[in-house]
Amino acid sequence: MNVLVLGSGGREHALVWKLQQSPGVNTIYAAPGNAGTAGLATNLPLGVEDFEGIASAAIRHQIDLIIVGPEVPLVLGIRDYFTSRPELSHIGIVGPSKEAAQLEGSKAFAKAFMQRHGIPTAAYQSFGPEELEAGYAFLETLSPPYVLKADGLAAGKGVLILDSLEAAREELQAMLLEAKFGEASARVVIEEFLSGIELSCFVLTDGNSYKILPTAKDYKRIGEGDTGLNTGGMGAVSPVPFADPGLMEKVEERIIIPTIGGLKSEGIPFVGFIFLGLIRVGEDPYVIEYNVRMGDPETEVVVPRIDSDFLELMQATAQGRLSEVHLDIRPESAATVVMVSGGYPGSYEKGFPISGLEHPSDSVVFHAGTKGDGEGRVITSGGRVLAVTSFGEDFRKALEKSYERIARIEFQGAGYRKDIGFDL
Repeated sequence: MNVLVLGSGGREHALVWKLQQSPGVNTIYAAPGNAGTAGLATNLPLGVEDFEGIASAAIRHQIDLIIVGPEVPLVLGIRDYFTSRPELSHIGIVGPSKEAAQLEGSKAFAKAFMQRHGIPTAAYQSFGPEELEAGYAFLETLSPPYVLKADGLAAGKGVLILDSLEAAREELQAMLLEAKFGEASARVVIEEFLSGIELSCFVLTDGNSYKILPTAKDYKRIGEGDTGLNTGGMGAVSPVPFADPGLMEKVEERIIIPTIGGLKSEGIPFVGFIFLGLIRVGEDPYVIEYNVRMGDPETEVVVPRIDSDFLELMQATAQGRLSEVHLDIRPESAATVVMVSGGYPGSYEKGFPISGLEHPSDSVVFHAGTKGDGEGRVITSGGRVLAVTSFGEDFRKALEKSYERIARIEFQGAGYRKDIGFDL
């Protein structure tokens, strides 16, 4: 079987790495991929939004299955593009339809969906530019801090948590009237602030049955102690120590079952990964947000813990027979630490050679912002450069191994957090 993985980050390298272990795989392609996927797959120079180019490559390379990594092609409707064309409809797609992808593509859609199906989430209202005064009035009914979310995709930067009412009013105006996040903030969701501890839960579904994948906890802030600017993610651990069977039973009964049942009842079949961004308030789980794909860097700790044949899982999902496949999970903990370019998440330079990748180790180094320089060297090409994943009997032992491996990797300006898991 020939498989195409769409995307270019650490998530996609982890997916390719896992697929490569499946005996049923013939050739793996990655589009556009990175220097890490190049060692395991054939990289194709295609953008994830280039549906025509992806379709042509799928026909040319006789692709049987496409796994969509990032959210943008899903929100733009890549599944619909393939299923609506007879010459492409035989190709399996792991990723939901454009309509289903609104769970991530529109915060207002997701909140209204949760409200309709009784899924626990923070109280909210959404506002457009013509409703600015109403937005001000709603803010005055809330207690600080204030949470403002751009309705659309904003590359992880569209959520603001503000301590003062004055700042919240100013930012609401900037989002709605001054397009602070572009089209993404044409509508803004204002919601109550929930105080608790966060975790991520991942569900694989074919639209009817589902499998609950390992939990994870990621760390978004650039600075230690969760300080500084938000990033795409500086590290992650799996499983989450406080996600005990009692909490996970509540997550399944109150959130997962109503989510999949709600989609089905509304005629919105969902095929692929549902990422539940959760917060535990007291002993109860609430949904902060949905994503319609795997997270990054959570994929780099969740996917390595899957002990089942990954290709078989993906095929069964695409073909609507996930209930026939058993999901096995490795009992060890996994931890990943992300190495970033100097200056990230602000401006940073690229093109620096990376050394130390060849050192033998039990850890796995997943590439994110890397590429080959044409002379056999791997160089930096992004803000998040590498994710170093290790196993251990608990997350602390796993982290020790990842930090030991990081000590042998060098590139100019390299940075990483030394306190992943500090709050656990």
